[in-house]
Amino acid sequence: MEIAVANRVGSSQSPGNFTGFMEMLSRKLSAVAVSLALVLGGCVDDVVVSASQDAAENSPAGSAALQKVFADSDEASLKLNPIGALFRGDQRYAAEFGDYISDAYVEQTRRDAANDMREIQQIDRAKLSAQDQIAYDVFAYQTTQATDGLSPEFVALNVVRPLNHLNGLHVQYPDVSSGKSAARFQTVADYDNGLKRMAGFVVYLDRCIARMKEGIASGVVESKLTMRLMLPQLDDLVVQGVEKSPFWQPIKDMPAAFPAADKTRLTEAYRQMLSVQIVPAFERLRTFVKDEYLPAARAGVGLSSMKGGAKLYRYLTETQTTTKLSPDEIHEIGLKEVERIRQEMDQVRRAVGFKGTLHAFFAHLRTAKKFEPKSAAEIQTGYGEIAKRIDAVIGQSFSLTPKTKLEIRPVPDYLEQSQAAGYYNPGTPDGSRAGVFFFNKYDLASRKTWGMETLYVHEAAPGHHFQISLAQENAGLPKFMRFGGNTAYVEGWALYAEWLGREMGMYKDPYQMFGHLNDEQLRAMRLVVDTGLHAKGWSRDKAINYMLANSALSRTETVQEVDRYIAMPGQALGYKVGQLTIKRLRAEAEQAMGSRFDVKAFHAQVLDTGALPMDVLEAKIKRWIATSK
Repeated sequence: MEIAVANRVGSSQSPGNFTGFMEMLSRKLSAVAVSLALVLGGCVDDVVVSASQDAAENSPAGSAALQKVFADSDEASLKLNPIGALFRGDQRYAAEFGDYISDAYVEQTRRDAANDMREIQQIDRAKLSAQDQIAYDVFAYQTTQATDGLSPEFVALNVVRPLNHLNGLHVQYPDVSSGKSAARFQTVADYDNGLKRMAGFVVYLDRCIARMKEGIASGVVESKLTMRLMLPQLDDLVVQGVEKSPFWQPIKDMPAAFPAADKTRLTEAYRQMLSVQIVPAFERLRTFVKDEYLPAARAGVGLSSMKGGAKLYRYLTETQTTTKLSPDEIHEIGLKEVERIRQEMDQVRRAVGFKGTLHAFFAHLRTAKKFEPKSAAEIQTGYGEIAKRIDAVIGQSFSLTPKTKLEIRPVPDYLEQSQAAGYYNPGTPDGSRAGVFFFNKYDLASRKTWGMETLYVHEAAPGHHFQISLAQENAGLPKFMRFGGNTAYVEGWALYAEWLGREMGMYKDPYQMFGHLNDEQLRAMRLVVDTGLHAKGWSRDKAINYMLANSALSRTETVQEVDRYIAMPGQALGYKVGQLTIKRLRAEAEQAMGSRFDVKAFHAQVLDTGALPMDVLEAKIKRWIATSK
């Protein structure tokens, strides 16, 4: 996914809520987005039939009670997280910003999680249908994770670190309110709601300062690196002023049909809100970060350099991979995958007739002018052509395809410097907002054309757009499964989709095949580098040099990636762990079924119940294999 801004998926963000802290607090509402964050549509009848074949004794009363638990929990989460509701297209709380990171928010989230656990334990799982059992297991798993993350120990380590250059609403919420994202600006009431939310945003920014001061006092602080990277963002937000601010864009795009009096009133109200409240709030945050927080921030980049960081990182590795793999085990898996992929990369080097070493081949691919796009328009056209090729063959591998439309756009100018090569923003189930694949045109020379096919397959089709849209469109799933997710499944599916591109006729050009391998290598290196940084004491330079030595990523991309792992510990681990799990389950199904194996049916099984923890997915696929015999 990579998912950001509550539900963005992309090579730079996760399917979580709005910060690492909120992802922990609101796991059951997480994206896709990721993440959300924060994941299905297609034939609901097929889903029910395939999932209920081995149901023992389905209890209608038990099923109804289970759905009530889900609905009540979901509604409680939406009330606490109104920005998340906006990403769903739910306008009931559009006048509210939310009470994020306050003591009251933390305590209410803790009470809700405890209540969810009590309610789910009252239901006899054995009397549920197979599909309801899957939903029960996912809900119980997510609630347990959320409860663990809400322990006083972990809250104390996270609530005082609400912002860094990749996490936090300081840079994400302006985009949300630009009129080009989740917040709706179609009616006068929508514009008035925007004003009310902006007032809440100002409270949030000041509350972040207060929390960060608590962190200074307790000795739990962000790294100096992430804070230095935040300062240019805050500088830009201040310099934008009023009319260059994303918050002002809805005024520029105000519907012509609005009454003249409302146009005048709203224009002046937005100008006042921005000049008197929003910009000064950004100035206060910038001054605090520069003068007070940065000097107190920790020099070490890994969580192991922070008080309580080692235990927190172990928790994060489990939640992001949905496994019990230890950091050491993950590190070793990564080392083996990196070596395997290097060998495939060397096969491409030989196939194209390059006479130098693999390392020299990396350098050639980074620097050769023929691989540099000439313009953003050229990139847009290229992705459009890739989309047409994918659309022409998608039916060979999938019986379930999304109804949600897909658009291709460049990353907004004010976000592109801190974002990676591409990411995905989900659409809405009602079709009012299309899913969007964003490509990055910043530092154009670093956006190599040989990486385009694999990036599109990951972020768009059949990667994130398929998985997230199908989940959201599937009204037969409880909402927490339609709109929730976990990194291992969401990103594991997208990385599996890259591998599936081979079967779909992509990467026929050997350089595009290298691009595919280079992206898979990125995800393998993440296992090594993320654990290296946060569990093994690696320096930032060591991580950068390791990645440059094992891939053709540019220095710009590599630095962005490493800084991302520093800012978002553990998040990058889910991709490869999830992909390896899905590939292993497919191999087991192929071996067990032989000629009866149907790849369309396998993909439907993986996709038709939303984003599952790895253990739940494995149990489902093994049950399908057994019943298919």
